[in-house]
Amino acid sequence: MYAVVEFANQESVASLLEGTAIPSISHESLVPFKSRLLSMRNLDSRDVLNQPSIKKGQAQTSIPINELIQRLSKEESIDQQITSLTEAYQLTEENCRLRFLVCSLLKDIAASFFPECTIMPFGSSVNGFGKLGCDLDMFLDLDGISGKNATMPKSGLFLEYQMKRANFERIVTQNILSVIGECVDQFGPGCVGVQKILNARCPLVRFTHQPSGFQCDLTANNRVAMKSTELLYLYGELDPRVRHLVFTVRCWARAHGITSSIPGAWISNFSLTIMVLFFLQRRSPPIIPTLDHLRDLAGPEDKSVIEDNDCTFVSDFSKIQLESNTETLEQLLCEFFEFYASFCFSKLSINIRKGKEQNKLPAVPLHIQNPFETTLNVSKNVNASQVDRFVALCQESSWLIQQNITAPSRGGTKGNATITPWGVSTLLLPSQVAGIKSRKRRKFEPTSERIKSLLESLKNTNNQPNQS
Repeated sequence: MYAVVEFANQESVASLLEGTAIPSISHESLVPFKSRLLSMRNLDSRDVLNQPSIKKGQAQTSIPINELIQRLSKEESIDQQITSLTEAYQLTEENCRLRFLVCSLLKDIAASFFPECTIMPFGSSVNGFGKLGCDLDMFLDLDGISGKNATMPKSGLFLEYQMKRANFERIVTQNILSVIGECVDQFGPGCVGVQKILNARCPLVRFTHQPSGFQCDLTANNRVAMKSTELLYLYGELDPRVRHLVFTVRCWARAHGITSSIPGAWISNFSLTIMVLFFLQRRSPPIIPTLDHLRDLAGPEDKSVIEDNDCTFVSDFSKIQLESNTETLEQLLCEFFEFYASFCFSKLSINIRKGKEQNKLPAVPLHIQNPFETTLNVSKNVNASQVDRFVALCQESSWLIQQNITAPSRGGTKGNATITPWGVSTLLLPSQVAGIKSRKRRKFEPTSERIKSLLESLKNTNNQPNQS
């Protein structure tokens, strides 16, 4: 069991560390790196019986799907179900603090080489759409190193740091992550399963932080991803319905295997989020503005161009005037499934920068334009069968939620009432889409067998000698 302890001042921390000992072991050797992860040992086992009971810690993972279905089935409306689902899945304040703590622990290692560096979380951990148990994406920021923006005089002597040089920034990033990854592997307490994935499009170091239970990815020079994090956070703050709908759609997608934690041809959570945002932009009137509109509202202080990509959008919320859309969460969820059940994925792409469909190449099953790196398709890994399955599930879910739109009457006495899934909870039950397909295949099997038998019969007849 672990506890995160926050102290009121530095003196208290210094006093604690002064009385902290280095472990004494006889059969192993210690790596002499002091981290802020401390263990508490009880040297007198007799005192254990006299200790007060320890309060149970708060769970840091989302509830199982069956428990969620039971919980949602007890709600009185679909809007309440969606709100309850969000509350059950979203990151807690304690979990967010724990993520920042892990970042600071990793910075203690990186600061040995880069004292002025910072390590910050990005992605689901801080964009407002993070689910309990999601990975911790971290960004090693070296842009704040002093002297980087020093002005060179027109004449006279000028001091410069002597530094190693490389032909490309990517090589520098790979070298930095390689060294830090090795240090995390050799010196980082609780860091296990370290992988240095340096030849990926975005080089990273992946490891598991055992004390927190987080699967961690450390990247550097990934500034576009930081801007994407800020953009999603902004959209989530503009209207609470945005987060509620994203959490519900993501939960539905995971329940039916549309998304997966295993790399493959699945639709990613990021792609699903963009699809929800696009749908909300297409409402009449729109619930959220397009990215181009947010760029037009930006001031000089918001200007951001990263590797020739325009990442500019307004940061002052007071400049954003939303249109009056009063649709309920129930209406939006039903319309979301209707919208994508009839969307022409074979011809059109999704673009939240423009807020409208655009033509695409037929060879690409699903095209979702990257909001900032506009030449990239964030769903290029998705194959045609996954798109077909997504559409079929949208069609099925649209029908299901319309058939189960009102809560059933509770049978039995209070406290012992029968709980029947309805509304959103029915969408999380096993789908019939796969079953329908398998039944269709079985339907044709007898016909195939009859044709095969007939061909064999004809073949045998032709091979018989002529009796005339």
